[in-house]
Amino acid sequence: MEFDAVVRRRKMVRTYREDPVDPVVLERILDRARRGPSAGFSQGVAFLVLSHPEDVRRFWDAVREDDEPGWPGEGMLRAPVLVVPAAGKDVYLDRYAAQDKGWEDHDEAHWPVPYWLVDTAFASMLILLAAVDEGLGALFFGLDAGGYARMRRAFGMPAAWEPIGVIALGHPAGDDPVRSSAHTRPRKVLEEVVHRGRW
Repeated sequence: MEFDAVVRRRKMVRTYREDPVDPVVLERILDRARRGPSAGFSQGVAFLVLSHPEDVRRFWDAVREDDEPGWPGEGMLRAPVLVVPAAGKDVYLDRYAAQDKGWEDHDEAHWPVPYWLVDTAFASMLILLAAVDEGLGALFFGLDAGGYARMRRAFGMPAAWEPIGVIALGHPAGDDPVRSSAHTRPRKVLEEVVHRGRW
C-alpha cells in the first residue's frame, strides 16, 4: 500500500472480528516498530505482546473494574492481539552516561523532554501504521493508574519499564457501532496547526 494511503486510512478501530492475526504478520508489525527513532540509539523500548486467547483474557480480567460496566465494549474484547509498548528510562540514562555521550551522571535534569516516552510513542505509531499496511485495524488506548498496576502484576512487568498505553490489533469488523470523536469533530485544517516563521 502507498504510504499516503496508509496515513489516510489510519484510524482507531474499536470493533473487531474474532479471527486470529497471522503470526507472520504480527512479527512483521513488531519488527517495523523496533525501527523507530531512538535518542542516542538507546533503543529503550520494549513490547509486552499478548496474542494467546488466555493471555488476552487475563489482561482484561486484570485491568477491568466493576464500576466501568460499559468499558471495554464487546467489539474491543474480540481483538485477538494486545501490545503494551513500554519505555525504559534507565536505558536512556545509562546510555547518556556512557563515555561517548559525555554525561557522567544519571540526572534526569539533562532531559527537559523525556525521550524514552517520545521514542516509545514513535514505536507505537509505527505499529498503528504497519497494522493498516497489513490490512488490520488498531487502537491505542490508555488505562488508569490502577489498571496499569494490576497489569504489571498479572504479567510480571518490571518496575523499570513504564507502559505508555495498550494497542489492540485485529481484523476490523465491517461496521463499527462505536462513534469516536472523529465523527463529531472536524480535523483541523493545515493552516490551523502550521505556524510558518513565527507563531
